[in-house]
Amino acid sequence: MAQGPPISIAIGGGAAVRDARLETPDTYVPAQYQDVVQRIAGVAATLARRIARGGLDEALHDDTLAANADGDAQKALDVIADVAFRAALAGSDVRFFASEEQDSALELNPAGGLALAIDPLDGSSNIAVNVSIGSIFAIFPAGDTAEDSFLRPGRDLVGAGYVIYGPQCCLMLSFGAGVQKYLLDPDTGRFRLGDPAVTICRKSFEFAINASNYRHWTRPVRAWVDDCMAGTEGPREKNFNMRWVASLVAETHRILSRGGVFLYPADARRGYERGRLRYLYECAPIAFLVEQAGGRATDGIDPILNHRPRSLHERTPFIFGSADNVARVSAYHDLPQAETAALFGSRGLFRS
Repeated sequence: MAQGPPISIAIGGGAAVRDARLETPDTYVPAQYQDVVQRIAGVAATLARRIARGGLDEALHDDTLAANADGDAQKALDVIADVAFRAALAGSDVRFFASEEQDSALELNPAGGLALAIDPLDGSSNIAVNVSIGSIFAIFPAGDTAEDSFLRPGRDLVGAGYVIYGPQCCLMLSFGAGVQKYLLDPDTGRFRLGDPAVTICRKSFEFAINASNYRHWTRPVRAWVDDCMAGTEGPREKNFNMRWVASLVAETHRILSRGGVFLYPADARRGYERGRLRYLYECAPIAFLVEQAGGRATDGIDPILNHRPRSLHERTPFIFGSADNVARVSAYHDLPQAETAALFGSRGLFRS
């Protein structure tokens, strides 16, 4: 196979990062977090341009470099994004920096008051097929140690967000006063406010799950999907659409835009007994945004933001989206085993 051009880890000139800004952040981003958000926006704008040029200047999806701290294969862009965010946040108010791509947390600024956890590049396996990918981040108050800062319930988050690199590059952001959507203007390289109050509808008839794993799911999850797939003839009495992009950021963005529910449950496969997504870098920040937009997020049963992780790279089942849909999934876990084992006919209490 022909080799692509050499890959550079550098993110680009410092001026390019500094010039890319979030326009008028004062209304929704508290003053003490604005510098950090601006640094993240700068890296995101530069990454967006580099991703858009991937294949012209460099083959970002080629050459798996190694494995990250959780054993997943790294693409070149995973490492590029990790280096870029870490470099941009050095000298900011971020004391501790935890990345999905690193074994342990790093101390960037001993005097800093914040701790930032990040998945620098979510969905990198989709680069080659031009599917939306993203960056996800969570901001906590810094504790005395990295463990104190990150091994705490998601309820302690002060802010969270993600960047989606797609047909539009969007920054979705919340500091506890709803969710704001910022759009990257490709002409100016700046993020402009597009929607000051993103909300998720309470009920939707669309769900996202990897149906190829059906045989491995628990009975409650199978029962819930069976009832949706039964359509108007089943207990839900509605036809549902099923989606699966295999990119958490893309799935989240669709749900924030038009509702629905996303399911990545635990299953019977080895290594999936406690789910597959990472609590700190993926689930907690996404759950924070979803709740701020009026949705719900659970581990299948309990609110996921109440959970306290025991390690930086801990995995968890994850179900989130429109509030009524997520509550219904939790209710299926409370059904007697006989009802979840049978086909949908005996679950008449779950209608509409």
